[in-house]
Amino acid sequence: MPRDAGAVVATVIVAVLAVTVAFASGIAVAEPPAPSTRFHQQHLDWHTCEDAALVAEGAACTDVEVPLDYGTPDGPSITIAVSRIPARDTADRRGVLLTNSGGPGTPGIDAFDLVGDVLEPDVLSRYDLIGFDPRGVARSGRHQQCGWPVATPIRSAGVGLPGFVAETVLQARLAADCLGGDRNWMRQLSTRNTARDMDVIRAALSEDRISYYGVSYGTYLGAVYSQLFPGRSDRMVLDSAIDPQRYWLGLQQDWGPALEAAFDDWADWVAARDQQYHLGASAPEVRRGVEDLIDRASLSPIEVEGFGFDDHLLPNVLWTMLRDARLNEALAASVRAITDAAEGRAPQVPQQLHQQIEADKHDEDSVMVQIWCADAPMPADPVWYWNAIQAARPTQPIFAALANNIQPCAFWPPPVEPPTVVDNAVPALILQATGDNRTPYAQAVALHHQMSGSRLITLTDTRIHMVLRPGLSTCILDTTNRYFRNGTFPADDRTCQPTTPIE
Repeated sequence: MPRDAGAVVATVIVAVLAVTVAFASGIAVAEPPAPSTRFHQQHLDWHTCEDAALVAEGAACTDVEVPLDYGTPDGPSITIAVSRIPARDTADRRGVLLTNSGGPGTPGIDAFDLVGDVLEPDVLSRYDLIGFDPRGVARSGRHQQCGWPVATPIRSAGVGLPGFVAETVLQARLAADCLGGDRNWMRQLSTRNTARDMDVIRAALSEDRISYYGVSYGTYLGAVYSQLFPGRSDRMVLDSAIDPQRYWLGLQQDWGPALEAAFDDWADWVAARDQQYHLGASAPEVRRGVEDLIDRASLSPIEVEGFGFDDHLLPNVLWTMLRDARLNEALAASVRAITDAAEGRAPQVPQQLHQQIEADKHDEDSVMVQIWCADAPMPADPVWYWNAIQAARPTQPIFAALANNIQPCAFWPPPVEPPTVVDNAVPALILQATGDNRTPYAQAVALHHQMSGSRLITLTDTRIHMVLRPGLSTCILDTTNRYFRNGTFPADDRTCQPTTPIE
């Protein structure tokens, strides 16, 4: 790193060091004692759900009491919002099926919304479908929003050192805005504790084991549950998997090369339609145009619908839509609109870009960050991130500064517990697309090795995140439904193709 750059970053370190030191504390490594029987044997008061959609699905709702801190189970408790749609086939009832749709920080009380269109009716009828909002989220939350001035911390550090310095100051501020609240609460929002909550839900429902379907972050939650409670895990399906050894910082860094490859794939698609989008007649020309657009945004934000896209947010637009090849058209129209705005023309704003602008105005992902930071430590030295960005830029010209950017967790207290090491033989189906850039394919391969009893079901030649979808792959749907229906487990790993190629 150049000497002058080092001096500037060092100044930033001094500026934020007080934040880091003020929030520092030790890491407890002992496994907490099991919660007292009052949690496992609690009486559940089932009532009509507040959500009309849940009522229409035949669900009832309740609150399950759990310890705030499993290290002191006789201390303060919190409640987890839970829903249940009872199994209709009582004669062949298998048990309970819990779900998690990812995030972290995504509400999950409507389990039917996640699996209702992918599991066949005779499969759904054999399970009580159990939805729940994880601790800290929606109906199971409090202090969940920190009042941030930005919607998401998943931002690019920008094209140069001044942008990185600004990001470092911003991320420190985001941490301080959260940690000025109930810090003890936030430090207990770990995935390990959510997995323990799942087991209290299991016990309170008088079930010996749980079946489970998790997507993206939900695969990490499922893997942690399988490690903490291997004898309580029944039929588990993990869709678009995270490598527990890479969560969270490693996963973020793995986005970089995967996103650059996804961008090239998209650029090929756009170049073949240059007469429609006029973004370039070749993939290299499309890439140069987008890189130039980001450089222009670094000089002055590009306004679309009154919202300014700078070099910190413009890569996030790409990150959001590159996850799914079915969004190729939406992304091309979005880049066209931003390009038109930059060149002084009135843009035609596609719905997806309008939705992202509205989300950037009104939403914030502080709950997601509170869970990340409760789970896994991140380096506290801003120079570490700057060096990582610079090292990645030659091969990741667009996404190095996003995939290696500093996060609020750099200024957070250390986790109460170390991250979970997953190493078990619990059976599970791991579903993964080779072109996934949110949880790249190597992550699923790693989890497959860590869960030695699993089977890896690969969807080939497809850029998509979450593969258990209606109409995407009959092979994926059939394999998953057979497993949940009667426990049919593939003898070996399996490769599937999309039913209809995604373009």
